[in-house]
Amino acid sequence: MEIYHGSPLIVENPEIRIAKFHKDFYFGFYCTIIKEQAQRWATRFGEDGYVSIYDYTINSELRILKFEEMTDTWLDFIVQCRLGKAHDYDIVEGPMADDTIFNYVQGFIDGKISRAAFWELAKFKYPTHQISFHTARALETLKFKEGVLASAKK
Repeated sequence: MEIYHGSPLIVENPEIRIAKFHKDFYFGFYCTIIKEQAQRWATRFGEDGYVSIYDYTINSELRILKFEEMTDTWLDFIVQCRLGKAHDYDIVEGPMADDTIFNYVQGFIDGKISRAAFWELAKFKYPTHQISFHTARALETLKFKEGVLASAKK
């Protein structure tokens, strides 16, 4: 399966980086099956970037968690990851809490909106996808193909 990673640079050798803020599925190397989404990631700072393209081969020996859609279980998992709670999965895949959804997640975490209100707000958003690699063994499932320029100009 072909997957994409968008960033300011071509990433031939993916790695897991510990960042200042926790992401949806905790620290990891994030990709997507949606090429346009990777292009948005690559140009999110208003400058040209690159979409790195990989062949992804599933390894059934790895611990993989997959969310088919946004559910209460998905929301609870993201909340725990965003609060800094680590998990022991090699790979996690599912919908992404983009900037708008993240604001709803944060409102839910802070107790400003209810779970029901979260779902009411979240249901109108366009589909997203992310697959995150959390271990060295998980990164071995990726084979770099090429990097393609993503233009910030519309």
